[in-house]
Amino acid sequence: MMSTSERQRAAARARLEKEMAERTARARRRRQTQAIAGASAALLLVVAGTVWLVSSLGDDSATDPTTTAGATECVFTEIPADQRTPQIKDVGLPSTPQPNTGTQTLTIDTNLGPITAKVDRSQTPCTSASFTHLAEQNFFDNTKCHRLVTEGIKVLQCGDPSATGDGWRETDGTGGPSFRLAEENLPTDKRPPYPEGVIAMANSGAPGSTGSQFFIVYGDSPLPPNYTVLGTVTGGLDIVKEVAAAGDDAAYAQQAGGGHPKKEVTITDLTMSAPQG
Repeated sequence: MMSTSERQRAAARARLEKEMAERTARARRRRQTQAIAGASAALLLVVAGTVWLVSSLGDDSATDPTTTAGATECVFTEIPADQRTPQIKDVGLPSTPQPNTGTQTLTIDTNLGPITAKVDRSQTPCTSASFTHLAEQNFFDNTKCHRLVTEGIKVLQCGDPSATGDGWRETDGTGGPSFRLAEENLPTDKRPPYPEGVIAMANSGAPGSTGSQFFIVYGDSPLPPNYTVLGTVTGGLDIVKEVAAAGDDAAYAQQAGGGHPKKEVTITDLTMSAPQG
């Protein structure tokens, strides 16, 4: 039979064991609660990240042209005023949406004679719209074709109102309009990408950096397919070849190659006809 002191010690031990069990249970519940909270927080982060990702993708897609039957909602990105160089010419923005059917005739009147090209708006609705807008603003009038390349690639580059462009890439600091647009009609499946007779748009090498500068290809040129093919020459390519035969001054020989044409080419007027068909 247990003495009074033994019963007291046993009761104390039972209370201690019960208290320890309750503490263990509370700790287990606390860990479970924390785990659930942590999992919920992680889920919220995933959901938030997914929403952010979707929103970001939505924002990006909003900068791309949207095409519907007969029209394309083009995006022309204006260069902020505080980021424009003196060579940038403010001409406003082309209107949008733009028709994506029919063809236009591009006519480049020069001091050496006219050069004409066919432009298919189904292939380049936004670039065609940009070129039309610039032509209506007399953007190209009285400007020089500033670069000729006769080795490796065969191109005559024009479209810089300041005539300071230093290559088929339209780099920072060279002339252009106050907006940029995305590339279109890239010849990724063509060999060579830029055959004799095409007119293509120069850019800075970054996506969405097409402006006003363009190059006329007078001989097959193995450029990477990163430049919008605007149209195909239908007349006057012999003029470009005559300019090429006269050579260049090698002003850009240490940079991208070529130089100013020795036989000067000045655009006196550039027009785009209304879409036909």
